[in-house]
Amino acid sequence: MRYKIALCLFLILSCFSFNSFSQAYKNEFGFKSDNDAYLFYGQDRYYTNGLMLFFRRATDQHKLGEKLEKFTYEITAGQKMFNPQSGAAGKISQQDRPFAGYLYAGGSANFFYKKENILKTTLELGTVGPSALGEDAQKLLHKTVGFYPIDGWQYQVKDKLSANLTVQYTSLLHRSEYGKIDFSFEGYANVGTTFSGAGAGILMRTGNINQLFQSAYTNSTIGYHPKTAKLVTEETFFYAKPQLNFVAHDGTIQGKTLNEGRAYELKKIVFAQQIGFNYSSKRFTFDFGLLFKTKEVKDIIHAHQYGTISMFYRFN
Repeated sequence: MRYKIALCLFLILSCFSFNSFSQAYKNEFGFKSDNDAYLFYGQDRYYTNGLMLFFRRATDQHKLGEKLEKFTYEITAGQKMFNPQSGAAGKISQQDRPFAGYLYAGGSANFFYKKENILKTTLELGTVGPSALGEDAQKLLHKTVGFYPIDGWQYQVKDKLSANLTVQYTSLLHRSEYGKIDFSFEGYANVGTTFSGAGAGILMRTGNINQLFQSAYTNSTIGYHPKTAKLVTEETFFYAKPQLNFVAHDGTIQGKTLNEGRAYELKKIVFAQQIGFNYSSKRFTFDFGLLFKTKEVKDIIHAHQYGTISMFYRFN
C-alpha cells in the first residue's frame, strides 16, 4: 500500500513539474514611458518625453532548429518629443537644440540562440515634424498636469517621412558559478532617414537572473512549448550598461526647421550610462531605469539625463 501511495505521489509531482516547466505565456503587451521628470530634478529639456506601446508573440519553439532556442516578433508604436533647454524657449537665441517630434510604428524579428546570443532586427516607419504631433501632445500634457505654458514649437523641425532600420546583437560573455551576476556584450547599428549610427557597450546584471533567452531585460520571458527551463521563476535584479555611441545622423537635431530657425552641429561621439532595477514574475514585468548621456549637440548647454518606466503583462 505504501508503494502505491508513493507511486501516486511521484506521478502527481511529475505532472506538476512538467506543467510548471511547460507552462509559458506566448503573448506580451505593455508600455514604456521615458521622461526627465522621473529624475525629480525639475528639468524639462532635450529628450523630454516618450511613450511606446508593445505587443510581442512567441512562435512554436518545437519547430525551431537545434541552435535556435526561441523566435519572437514584436509590433510597436510610439511618439517621442524633443525640446531645447526648456519647453518655454520661445526665442531662437534660447534654443540649444530644435523642438522636434517623432511619431512611428514598427516591427521586430528577434532570434534567441541556445548559446545566449541574440539577434534583433527592427524596421520603423513614421515622420518627424509637425505631423508627428509633438507640439499638441506636449501642450496637452502640460495643461493636464498644470505645468508652465509651452512656447517655441514654431521653430520645430520640418515634416519629413522617416524610415529606419536597426540591427542589435547581444552575446553572453560570462556568468558567475552561482548564476547571480553576468556580463554581456551589446552592440547595434542603425541606418535611416532619421537615425544613423552605431554603438557598443557592456551589460552587467546582478541578482536573481535568467538566461538571456528567458529574461525580462531582453524581452524574452514569453515562450511557446519552451525547450529549456528557466534558472529562476521570478527575476529581481539590478543592471548597468555603459555604452559608447557613434552618431552619423539625427534628424531630430539636423532636420531643417520652420521659420528660418538656426542650424545645429551634431556631436559624433556620445557616451551613455544606463542603470536600473527589474522585477519580473510569470505574468508581470516592472522596470525602472535611469540614463545619463554626454552632450549630443556641440553648443548644447547641459548634458542630458532621463528616467524610464516599463510595465508588461503576459497572456495566452
